[in-house]
Amino acid sequence: MIPNITLVIQGLAFFAVALLVMKFMWPPIIAAIEERQAKIAEGLAAADRARQELADADARVADEIRKARVDAAAIVDKANQQANQIIDKARTDAIVEGTKQKAIAAAEIESMAHRAREELRTKVATLAIAGAEKILKREIDANAHKDLIDQLVSEL
Repeated sequence: MIPNITLVIQGLAFFAVALLVMKFMWPPIIAAIEERQAKIAEGLAAADRARQELADADARVADEIRKARVDAAAIVDKANQQANQIIDKARTDAIVEGTKQKAIAAAEIESMAHRAREELRTKVATLAIAGAEKILKREIDANAHKDLIDQLVSEL
């Protein structure tokens, strides 16, 4: 065999196979490559959108956290004010109640002192009458001399 003919036949076979590959195999391969490139481009674009959305979401979250902190501080301040008001009211109520209790106790003490004075006057009058009886050596009728006894009690 002549090497030139073999080379020509091999060249023709190569071009025939290349032509068949380019006609039937190349378009699906190119289509698959282009589809893959489109998917990669879409994925990159989606990743960029996701990064942007994440940045926007982070900004919104930071803003919401700031607002929540401001609201929480306002709530704490309001709670402190209410607590102070409640404490002040309780203090005022306690002072008023203490004053009432003090007045009641003072009135009760005055009443007890008055009763004790009256009892003491009655006992002193009884002792004075008993002493006068012993001095006079006779009995004094309490009913007959009621005015005299009342006058003596009032003087004591």
